[in-house]
Amino acid sequence: MPYLTTRDGTRLHYTDWGDGRPVVLLGPAMADSRMWEFQAPFLAGNGLRCVTYDRRGSGRSDIPWSGYDYDTLAADLADLLDHLDLRDTLLVGYAVGGGECVRYLHRYGSGRVGKLALVASTTPFLLRTPDHPDGLEWALFEEIERAVRADRAAWLSELTGPFFAGPDADGAPISEQLAAWLTGMCLDTSPRAGLEIYRTLFTTDQRAETAAVRVPTLVVHGTADLAAPYALCGTRTAGLIPGSTLVTYEGAAHGLFATHADRLCDDLLAFAKD
Repeated sequence: MPYLTTRDGTRLHYTDWGDGRPVVLLGPAMADSRMWEFQAPFLAGNGLRCVTYDRRGSGRSDIPWSGYDYDTLAADLADLLDHLDLRDTLLVGYAVGGGECVRYLHRYGSGRVGKLALVASTTPFLLRTPDHPDGLEWALFEEIERAVRADRAAWLSELTGPFFAGPDADGAPISEQLAAWLTGMCLDTSPRAGLEIYRTLFTTDQRAETAAVRVPTLVVHGTADLAAPYALCGTRTAGLIPGSTLVTYEGAAHGLFATHADRLCDDLLAFAKD
């Protein structure tokens, strides 16, 4: 299996499929690259070079104690792009992956990046502060931290419905088998890594660096997203990035990579080839 060693000695597992314009896919906090079960084969099979990797702390990559801040995560992405010498890349950042992509552009520029897609992204800022009064309360992170430390498997299982269907649905709109597989994948992420990445995405103010993005950007967001609320993240991210395109998935929750897999495949392919 292919690995790269980052500048701080962390080994990251990656896959590199297909030929054509490179597309690099970054996923949510507790999932590894296998979550792109539907999108990666589709994109690679339709004339694109599709690269995925397991973030540090998850999947088949190393699990260091530290390095779960945006600067380090963006450095990992930079090392991957340099290792593979990718150019005119479409970066696809899902959830916290969106924050990683924005931080990468802020620190390293767009020399290797042609386009950006932010899907269910947690940008630009989640936490409630005096100058951000409609953000989420810090108590929500504390609740997540207690639940993860007490029984992470139970917490993930209870999240299945809201994650894939939103607050009012009775069960998830995917098969029980797929939901169980995805939950198990999340359990492969180190609990330390998962919590620290949640802390990063919850507390980091990326309003200024999001507004500084200058590559063509597609923002895809569901209106029933609880993890990255639509009004707080989707519309504000699109509003901050000049010339960006907002594509709204009505009624979609956070897990639209599975619940709206075909539509997301088509939207990413069209954006990559436009």
